[in-house]
Amino acid sequence: MKFPHLLFLLLLSTKLASAQTSKVFDQLSLPSKLLKSERKFAIYLPPDYATSERSYPVLYLLHGAGDDQTGWVQFGMVQHIADKAIADGTAAPMIIVMPDANTGRRGYFNDVKGDWPYEDFFFKELIPFVEKKYRVKAEKEFRAVAGLSMGGGGTFMYALHHPELFAAACPLSASTGPITMEDAKKNLIRTNPDVADSTVARYYERHSALALINNMPDNQKKAVKWYIDCGDDDFLYEGNALVHIALRKKEVPHEFRVREGAHNWKYWRESLPNVLEFVSQSFHR
Repeated sequence: MKFPHLLFLLLLSTKLASAQTSKVFDQLSLPSKLLKSERKFAIYLPPDYATSERSYPVLYLLHGAGDDQTGWVQFGMVQHIADKAIADGTAAPMIIVMPDANTGRRGYFNDVKGDWPYEDFFFKELIPFVEKKYRVKAEKEFRAVAGLSMGGGGTFMYALHHPELFAAACPLSASTGPITMEDAKKNLIRTNPDVADSTVARYYERHSALALINNMPDNQKKAVKWYIDCGDDDFLYEGNALVHIALRKKEVPHEFRVREGAHNWKYWRESLPNVLEFVSQSFHR
């Protein structure tokens, strides 16, 4: 009679183990009135999400140009890396949300013409949707943002625009926005040949990490914990180095990492465990 008992225990342990696995869904969507479309997103739910009733901190993880919400899932191996970090105890169990910023128009910002308010969608529709549908801790100290390349630019701008909403921000190989006003004008003229100088000035002040850092009020210097990472062979290295220098001059606490590597998924997969550990430390403060 011992064998059926052992078999029962084996089946029970197998069932419990399967119930404790993480889940990733990469074809979810929500309706957006602001963007007048269904917007896709991917989500990582930690191993104990299905079996617990507690709420979790959340990381918004942004993809780069040319990818969509599946980028971090398919190429970034987010499930494998997050599972390992949580199992090792270097990262807290968290929900990871990966929105699509490639459909319709590419990018994380509001269009200068005012007809594509993606940033408004992110804050006014996506975050409230996630916090209503999933067991997310909605306080600032349990919310972080990270991203690569174009998504690193989104990370810079979102955390600099809304330091009251994020505990930590981790731009990776980031597009830091125009370095000078002239750069901003060159960028805008491509799609807006008759752009006014006043529009260029507003765009630069809003979408240049350097401008936002130089204009940062003293009471916001410690509002967000920063982890900035860029490869020594990355074509975006200069902008990230200048941002690091600007943050130092402004006396804004931050981590700045330069590792061997270029602008590719190998580099970002190696960055992600550090990001998960860094944001977890900010969740614990």
